[in-house]
Amino acid sequence: MRTDVTPDAPLPSSTRVDGATHWVLSLSCPDRPGIVHAVAGLLAELGGNITESQQFGDPHTGLFFMRVQVEAAASREVLDEALAVLAEEFSMTWTLDVAGRRMRTVLMVSTAAHCLHDLLFRQQSEGLPVDIVAVVSNHTALADVAAFYGIPFHHVPVTRDTKAEAEARLLGLVEELDAELVVLARYMQILSDDLCRTLTGRIINIHHSFLPSFKGARPYAQAHDRGVKLIGATAHYVTGDLDEGPIIEQDVERVDHSKKVEDLVALGQDVERRALARAVRWHAEHRVLLDGHRTIVFR
Repeated sequence: MRTDVTPDAPLPSSTRVDGATHWVLSLSCPDRPGIVHAVAGLLAELGGNITESQQFGDPHTGLFFMRVQVEAAASREVLDEALAVLAEEFSMTWTLDVAGRRMRTVLMVSTAAHCLHDLLFRQQSEGLPVDIVAVVSNHTALADVAAFYGIPFHHVPVTRDTKAEAEARLLGLVEELDAELVVLARYMQILSDDLCRTLTGRIINIHHSFLPSFKGARPYAQAHDRGVKLIGATAHYVTGDLDEGPIIEQDVERVDHSKKVEDLVALGQDVERRALARAVRWHAEHRVLLDGHRTIVFR
């Protein structure tokens, strides 16, 4: 089984080496002897030069995971055809993409601005390999932020009665914009099971790591009241199980009794920014592979 995208934009100059293109191949399959040899041998036969390779065999699920970066002058069509034959032999699920190609991404927000600012800044100034094509929100509070960065803003209000209509509009935007990734950058709405299934493996959420201890309103105040010693954040893929999708990244900061509630909030927002940015980068670089309810992350 193959899942991939074909870039329409010009290839980044960093992917061209003496007429070769720098590719990234990610794959998973049932574990068995000879997989690494077969992949490396095939790429060598096609004139490829492997520049990075990571692999992992999960003894619990019996699956093998591999990520390879390779410089090759062979055409996309030649690589696709050869990999399809190999995938048939090993029952592989695989993706092939140009290394460094920016992944078309939609950001979804509500009223909190910290993750939105951070991702937009990192895209422009730190080489985050995404092309943010739209900001979607159920409020208008952050329209000016999107405008500052020159990103189209779409207001999609959500009520209990219009939830289905709003989600249909969102999916329409994803399709219209050819978006490959959706990031919930502090989007405070629960998505339906149908939407989660439609976007399986390409929608990422961020939230504080107090769950399940401090649910509901004012979690930082609850945490302060209990005297927590760690402030954390979790970035994960979205599933129908609220805040329980496969975890991509987590981060923490130690705190003590001297911190006020507002200090905890500020620290929490910083941790959320860091964890989400890493998760988005790793996904866009094809470093995250799903292993059931877990993820394999090749850093």
